[in-house]
Amino acid sequence: MEWGKIARHRRLLDAAVAAGSAALCMTVGFAQSSGVSVYPRLVDVAAPTLLWLGSPLPPALAALYAAVPWAGCALLMWRRRRPVAICVVLVVAATATPLAPAALVALFTVASMCSARTTAAVTALALIPVPLYLVLDPFLTAAVLAAAVTGGVLVGAAVGWGLFLRGLHERGEQLRARAAWRAEQIRQREREALAREMHDVLAHRLSLLSVHAGALELNREASPAQVAQAAGVIRSSAHQAMEDLQKILGVLRTPLQPDGSDPEPPQPALGDLTRLLDESRSAGMRVDVDQDIAEPGAVPATIGRTVYRIVQEALTNAHKHAPGQAVHIHLHGTPGTGLDIAIMNDLSDSGSARLPGSGSGLSGLRERAALVGGSLSYGRTERTHEVRAHLPWPA
Repeated sequence: MEWGKIARHRRLLDAAVAAGSAALCMTVGFAQSSGVSVYPRLVDVAAPTLLWLGSPLPPALAALYAAVPWAGCALLMWRRRRPVAICVVLVVAATATPLAPAALVALFTVASMCSARTTAAVTALALIPVPLYLVLDPFLTAAVLAAAVTGGVLVGAAVGWGLFLRGLHERGEQLRARAAWRAEQIRQREREALAREMHDVLAHRLSLLSVHAGALELNREASPAQVAQAAGVIRSSAHQAMEDLQKILGVLRTPLQPDGSDPEPPQPALGDLTRLLDESRSAGMRVDVDQDIAEPGAVPATIGRTVYRIVQEALTNAHKHAPGQAVHIHLHGTPGTGLDIAIMNDLSDSGSARLPGSGSGLSGLRERAALVGGSLSYGRTERTHEVRAHLPWPA
């Protein structure tokens, strides 16, 4: 529907251009009949020769000559479909008829729609009458010189204006393409951030669920009270996992912000570490913490959130790959020097089942650390798995 409106508007515009060109052609014809020429018509310098040879135009040819301007202006209705062909016809016809205005419109159309090579060729064709006009006229009067100069200037103006508008159009297309690319990059980063958020939250919750369920499975001689306690912990962990998932899905369903970005999901802070560690301890994991942070309340929110996610992912990996092993966490930092994190856990030497992992969690942590200007490394020694990170903490 929208394209149909644009097509109708273009047809109306082309009709108006054709009508306006016809009016200008009539004006140019009257001016040329009075001896004033605005475009170098070769017929003006050839007319004395024809009269000297005594060969006036036949009536049929004279009638055709009078109808050419009207037909030429009507061709402008199709100037968008066949710009080059119509331009060539009108430029050639303008050398013998008062079709200069229509030819200039056609030149403008070619310059604004066609390639640079095509525009150069058509422009050269339109400028050929200028030197011929000067060479063929035996008197080279001021009027002849003025017509040649005026014709060259008009051709240059029509082509230049068309090139200018084409440049604006191409620039607009480039800006739109760049804006679309930037918007896609922003959405991609937002999708990656949400994917990291879902991984960090759900992987930790599900690993706790698996640990509790595995302990319940191995302890077949547990008393009914122990079974009930383990089932309660499993139910609580599942409930918390569902709540976390609903929060993230709620963010996805929330309308975009006024700037076009997605709303940010609820984020943890450094103060939430205590709850995170208590959850792991309640699952039976031994967690030792050595914390020496000068001013915990002064830690920037982004740094505190990154610390939380690093510890969370390390605990999740320990749940998955080294169940039952102790985890040692060292947190040290002061404003101006940065915040250092070291998390170590012993490697599992048992044959207990391990949860599958994609390996994307630690890679995502490295990206998180880089986003805040920090660094993160991880790897294994002979007996431990270590995660180390350094995060900036401005003074």
